[in-house]
Amino acid sequence: MKTPLFNALLQHVEKNPISYHVPGHKNGEVFYKKAEALYKDILKIDVTELTGLDDLHQPKAAIEEAQLLTAALYDVQFSYFLVNGSTVGNLAMIMACCEENEPVLVQRNSHKSIINGLQLAGALPVFLSPVMDFEYNVPSYVDIDTVKEAIKRYPNANALILTNPNYYGLANSLKDIIKLAHNAGIPVLIDEAHGTHFILGAPFPTSAIEYGADVVVQSAHKTLPAMTMGSYLHVNSRLVDQEKITRYLSILQSSSPSYPIMASLDLARAYLEDCKETNKKEMILTSSSDLRNQLSLLNGIEVVNSKDSKIKTDPLKITVKSSQELTGFDLQTVFESNGIYGEMADVQNFLLVLPLKGNLMNPYKLTQIENLLSGFQQNGEPKDNEQKRRTLNLNNIEPLEESYSQLKKRSKAVVPINGCVGMFAAESIIPYPPGIPLFAVGEKITIEKMDRLQYLLRTETNFQGDQHLQAGNIAVYQ
Repeated sequence: MKTPLFNALLQHVEKNPISYHVPGHKNGEVFYKKAEALYKDILKIDVTELTGLDDLHQPKAAIEEAQLLTAALYDVQFSYFLVNGSTVGNLAMIMACCEENEPVLVQRNSHKSIINGLQLAGALPVFLSPVMDFEYNVPSYVDIDTVKEAIKRYPNANALILTNPNYYGLANSLKDIIKLAHNAGIPVLIDEAHGTHFILGAPFPTSAIEYGADVVVQSAHKTLPAMTMGSYLHVNSRLVDQEKITRYLSILQSSSPSYPIMASLDLARAYLEDCKETNKKEMILTSSSDLRNQLSLLNGIEVVNSKDSKIKTDPLKITVKSSQELTGFDLQTVFESNGIYGEMADVQNFLLVLPLKGNLMNPYKLTQIENLLSGFQQNGEPKDNEQKRRTLNLNNIEPLEESYSQLKKRSKAVVPINGCVGMFAAESIIPYPPGIPLFAVGEKITIEKMDRLQYLLRTETNFQGDQHLQAGNIAVYQ
């Protein structure tokens, strides 16, 4: 239960130091009065690389010990603290493994940071389409037969990049897929942003680390009590050059890393250790089951459960949908009007992420939600179950026609949305959350995807990426 980095910060604070160093708030002595009371305590540990506090980019003391404790907990060769979120971990593992113009096997429903990493590397992505989960109406995992065929076609692939679990907590076994890739000499890189807590064991899904993945990136801040942007990168491989990972993290991470974020990673690891040692898992699981049951009893709401026998669902994720043909955005409005803020909504679903402790929900709040649902008036897209539940039919294995390195040489044009079918997207178009591109850079714009985009625009889905979208245009390659 050691917390070496947090302890080092406490010892520093106890010296009542006078700051003539950055940052400019000087341990909280210089701050806008309106916010002083709220920030003052945390600012005392918002320091820089002072004597006794170590250096993230060359750790030799407290940070090194904290990272070694994390590696021991997850049973890996090495763990890195990330202060720029899982995004920087995904970028670093891709840059360390992928070469310009070389093929990379990548799950199509990957986070935008994966696609961005492939662009930076100039790689040739070969997209692997996932299985659709028709209860959630979202893509889930890549089937092993798809991976087997992809390796047969691209035996020289630099890496296999998968996401497990997906945003909704749907996970499947990676054991055979990782063995298949390793037999071909292909390293497996896993975006496990939502699975930091899986080492608590069943009934939580199994971590990709246990399955033998080479590099695993986890967002500690998503389910552990860590500050936003606090993440881990774990290396456990003979196929990946760890020195390259270190070098790219040094390049990509801030040269002024946040000590409050790093200390929260140290504390989050200790919290997880405590959960394992004191068997808090049973309380967590009981709370999850209770809330799931309470939600399922509400008129107007269905708790979503996958019917795919290959899927295990994270108990910390509860997804609900309307039984009254409302959208997930409508459900989000109802919950938020009663002070309950979930993680995200999509056209069909509203997702709740539970804490690693007892339930926070007041049963009275649920009764109020039921009352609000009965009188809710839908404001957006007309009730259209056929469109709401429509999925995209994609080829199982779809390489880009040109690598990202080659696409950099192409010129771009901005064209109206209604006139771009058959062209190739020059900017990603990303419904956010969850941050999975509908159009990835370099992908062909099909009628089917355009219909989906038009529908999402009508439902007022939030988008990131192509800034021309607001004016009814799309950037394409000429």
